[in-house]
Amino acid sequence: MNSPIYELALGEDFKRLTPELQEYFSLSAGSGTYGIGEGIFDVVGCRQKWLRPLLALTGSEEAFFPEYGEGIAFRIENHAHVDPFGRPALTARREIYFPSGTRLFHDTTSAIPTSGGQPAPGVEARLVDHVGRYRRLVTDLDVSVTPEGRLRGVSKASRLLLGPLRIPLPEALDARAYAEQWWDGVEGKHRIQVKVIQPQIGLVLVYAGRFDYRLTPYLPGTAPGTTLPRYAEPDRWEERI
Repeated sequence: MNSPIYELALGEDFKRLTPELQEYFSLSAGSGTYGIGEGIFDVVGCRQKWLRPLLALTGSEEAFFPEYGEGIAFRIENHAHVDPFGRPALTARREIYFPSGTRLFHDTTSAIPTSGGQPAPGVEARLVDHVGRYRRLVTDLDVSVTPEGRLRGVSKASRLLLGPLRIPLPEALDARAYAEQWWDGVEGKHRIQVKVIQPQIGLVLVYAGRFDYRLTPYLPGTAPGTTLPRYAEPDRWEERI
């Protein structure tokens, strides 16, 4: 399954994405290139001031953060690879340049082969996302294509992996991420919007903006075969899903 993970998850629907999104999500392990996006978030962070001190406690996880800003520059790197457990994966490493300092936000999305029959014709895998520096938060990711050719993603059924414990979060406590990415033909840029919503709290995190994107060859020796560059690796890998 050394194919783009979003193509594995979408099957024939992958071809319904606009050409620009097909190119963006076609990165596969062993291609010799990685993606670089640079742009501006119109809004990014936590809008609720009372919630920011709580998010500050999780800042070292490099998943959630307490800052909020508008017109904030950012950079994203996409690295397609095979994770240490043999699963096709895509690691996204984001740098968000707040005036107070740079925040890192990264995750690894892995393609898990479907079992018990395919859920849809041509669909070979489901996506599971491990979030943060230690990959302690894991969630199922449902992806679909809108009639306009945009990619839509919804996170579902999150779990916390704390030492030997695997703790499913009940629906009343779980925060879900709702993401949409598309190509803005007027501006000639990629656009993205993500909202993380918790049922009891409301909007926890938001980011929305636009960016330019390009593929860049790896330097010799920086990412041999299908592995990640060292600087893009998490502090800890997690096999459990």
